[in-house]
Amino acid sequence: MSREPLRPAINEAVETLRAAGVHSPQADAEHLAAHLLGIERTRLALTPLVEPELLAEYRTLVARRAERIPLQHLTGIASMGEIDLAVGPGVFVPRPETELLFAWALGQLEKLPHDHTPVVVDLCTGSGALALAIAHARPDADVHAIEIDPRALQWARRNADLRIADGDTAITLYADDVTDPDLLSELNGRVDLVVSNPPYIPDAAVLDPEVADHDPHLALFGGTDGLDVIRAMIPTIARLLRTGAATAIEHDDTNGSDLAVLLGKQGEFTDIVEHPDLAGKPRFVAATRS
Repeated sequence: MSREPLRPAINEAVETLRAAGVHSPQADAEHLAAHLLGIERTRLALTPLVEPELLAEYRTLVARRAERIPLQHLTGIASMGEIDLAVGPGVFVPRPETELLFAWALGQLEKLPHDHTPVVVDLCTGSGALALAIAHARPDADVHAIEIDPRALQWARRNADLRIADGDTAITLYADDVTDPDLLSELNGRVDLVVSNPPYIPDAAVLDPEVADHDPHLALFGGTDGLDVIRAMIPTIARLLRTGAATAIEHDDTNGSDLAVLLGKQGEFTDIVEHPDLAGKPRFVAATRS
């Protein structure tokens, strides 16, 4: 059977996704094609012709993406750092913006003595993205990750098992509530780094269908101002961190300054810094335990 050109199908997909309101139609169309071919997106030009059956499958995937089903649900994969994570219904899809918090975290760990075993805590781990990416980059670290949602925790355990199969160091997963004042009390004053991408969206926010219809609401919404979960976490973070250790918390772009004020009012943090994302929007706040 003769093969058919791929590029016209991709161009058609771009227009379909653009008409459906997808924010990144070109990238998504190419990602879906690369996913079906099992290649990197940058190598699409090296596959100019494909079987008609693959084109039919591709158009089916594009149609589902046009229904605003998340790209990562269609490919089954999201990335953080140098690792891929399995994602799907029931777990928050990690966003590229969180890569900035991840890079900051690695920078903090680099400051520690090389003969020291870093203790890291990831609050609201979801798919395990931050915890597992840190464990991959720093196999010497003792990483603990907390998640309250049973479905999300299943994804985190699956991803942790996949990372172990690939040779990474195991992390410790907990089915627990990050607002529990007794959380991880055995680690009081011993933690070198706390990171968190918690529920932080204000309840009244209007969200894209990919988020509103597919991400778990438990992972999204943080009360009227988006800070309910964060507000309850801050005393726990202060309790866990040793003196001079650091924390970084991701937040909604409407409440970054409010988070910085909350950390300041706690009275146990210094060097409170608001960090923007690549678009210049407030993304996470970092602080040091005084």
